[in-house]
Amino acid sequence: MQRPQNTSPDGWPQRDRLETEGYAGACSSVFTEIEQRGGIRLIDRVVDINNLFNACKRVKANKGAPGIDGMTVDELFGHVAKYRDALIRKLKDGSYEPMPVKRVEIPKQDGSKRKLGIPCVRDRMVQQAIYQVIGKLIDPHFSDMSFGFRPQRNQHQAIKKSIAYYEQGYRVVVDCDLKSYFDTIHHQKLMEYLREFISDRTVLKLIWKFLRSGIMEGGLISPTEKGAPQGGVLSPLLSNVYLNQLDKELERRGHKFVRFADDFCIYVKSRRAGERVLESITGFLEDDLKLTVNQKKSQVGSPTKLKFLGFCLHPTAKGIGCRPHHSAKKRFQAKLKGITKRNRSGRFDEIAKEINQVTVGWINYYGIGLMKKYIQSIAQWLNHRLRQMIWKRWKKIGTKYRQLRRLGIWHEEAWKVSNSRKGYWRVSKSETLHKAIKTKTLIKWGLKDLNQLYERRYLSY
Repeated sequence: MQRPQNTSPDGWPQRDRLETEGYAGACSSVFTEIEQRGGIRLIDRVVDINNLFNACKRVKANKGAPGIDGMTVDELFGHVAKYRDALIRKLKDGSYEPMPVKRVEIPKQDGSKRKLGIPCVRDRMVQQAIYQVIGKLIDPHFSDMSFGFRPQRNQHQAIKKSIAYYEQGYRVVVDCDLKSYFDTIHHQKLMEYLREFISDRTVLKLIWKFLRSGIMEGGLISPTEKGAPQGGVLSPLLSNVYLNQLDKELERRGHKFVRFADDFCIYVKSRRAGERVLESITGFLEDDLKLTVNQKKSQVGSPTKLKFLGFCLHPTAKGIGCRPHHSAKKRFQAKLKGITKRNRSGRFDEIAKEINQVTVGWINYYGIGLMKKYIQSIAQWLNHRLRQMIWKRWKKIGTKYRQLRRLGIWHEEAWKVSNSRKGYWRVSKSETLHKAIKTKTLIKWGLKDLNQLYERRYLSY
């Protein structure tokens, strides 16, 4: 008679949870040893209980919206625990059938819509389990000039490489824009490229099914003849596999380039050479990879003016640096302007928290650039916006007077400003309101200092 297993609150057997903690490390070395003897398939590694459990944990940690079946990430552990044996059997024999992805559109910066595909939670878990096995096998074969969707690689490293090319004398950039890249990936070609890395037919069959699972939009399901849906766990890896062919072609031609996902730049020494490269590489992308080059956005120019990953290069007396593109600054200011509308509701600490989320994230990314004066000016402008909002909230003359007195303003001055007929913005710039609501006062109330954020980020780079 078998002893009953204890289960955790999420429904996963407690024995498996404990095994994951102590056994996961030894597991990889065992797999490596067996693989060397040729005694295990990739699909067996995919369906290993520890791999599936880790995939469940990752999907739950990433959160995300439900797919077409309505299952949430919180229900995933219980579902997999209940149907684990059937799930493993279907994955191993290749009979697993993914559900269609849910189509969602989000606005882009240019006013158009970006189409995302949201797989159901269980399909995301299976994709994650596949990725955890094949990702580390494929990634080492990618180009050193590829920085997107790869472990220990990021946009800042790509910008550093661009700066290095500029310092070497490559002062002209070929910016080649791919139109709807994720939606135009050729499935047959992708599978052909995948076979260079994966020989397990069951894993290849599962990936093919995910590519062809269909899209549900407006209650109707349509087939997917091409593309890898943005939102799928495997899509970033598959997109790199596909554009690895571009990387190999550029390396074969001896070009200096940097690629982050489908955003890539080629660096040359003259505009004439750049125009030749743009024409020839467009032919390769459209003829060999069956992708579409956006002729309106693709161009040849100076990296000090053309945007790459939100940055432009910036020569200074001390050397070459980078700075945020003016469009990135414009979007940043527009976002802050929306948060600090003078008629918005909510407590100040809630508004400050919302502002901090935007400023900390923006400076963490763009803070490697040269923009000390810009940060100083945007900090002053933001403080004026907040003073204006606070002044309007005080509304009545008596409230304004009492608040100014509470903040240390003398009687006569407080009474005079409280009775002023000037507009909110003009009063927010007055000396009296600056004395009453100092920058350190706003920081005390919960606002983070932009200048300090920038200095710490820039020095850490």
